[in-house]
Amino acid sequence: MTPATLLATGFGADLAAEQKSAEVTDWAARVGWLVGLALFVALVYWLMREGWKWRGTLQGDLPELPSAPDDPGPAKLSMSGRYHGSTTAGQWLDRIVAHGLGTRSRVELTLTDAGLDVVRPGAADFFVPAGQLREARLDKGIAGKVLTEGGLLVVTWAHGDRLLDSGFRSDHAAEHNEWVDVINSMINKTETEGAR
Repeated sequence: MTPATLLATGFGADLAAEQKSAEVTDWAARVGWLVGLALFVALVYWLMREGWKWRGTLQGDLPELPSAPDDPGPAKLSMSGRYHGSTTAGQWLDRIVAHGLGTRSRVELTLTDAGLDVVRPGAADFFVPAGQLREARLDKGIAGKVLTEGGLLVVTWAHGDRLLDSGFRSDHAAEHNEWVDVINSMINKTETEGAR
């Protein structure tokens, strides 16, 4: 044997001696971690759900939502988009969850002389009579939803003894300005007629 062959053979033997079998996976520890993680996630979900229910209980004094009249009149404006929730007016993080107002959903809005009809597939519909509308404005966020500046139509309305802000986003954001103008002109007209 040549020295090169001896060297190669010796190197191969050393390499084979250093190789070990792969470590055996400790399945009990892995399963234990997965079960622990699943229990932790379930606990967090349960706590969030209980917090939502508790918030609804605290807001139990909120009266039932009004429904649309049989004949609200011709539509001034209509819009389809998303309903992002309602909050206490001026407090954009104080979400109202009573009567389904905290449920995000698709929405069909219709503005008539009688008021604002909010139709939400999969959630409770409601109606805001024209006399309860207080303000419409463009904003950037409401209760967990933040958009670009002016990306959200926020309508302030009176319900019971509270003022609420409800946030909507049209499928065509360019419509928001027209909604703000028309709602605010309706409110100004109602206030002027009431002052006479």
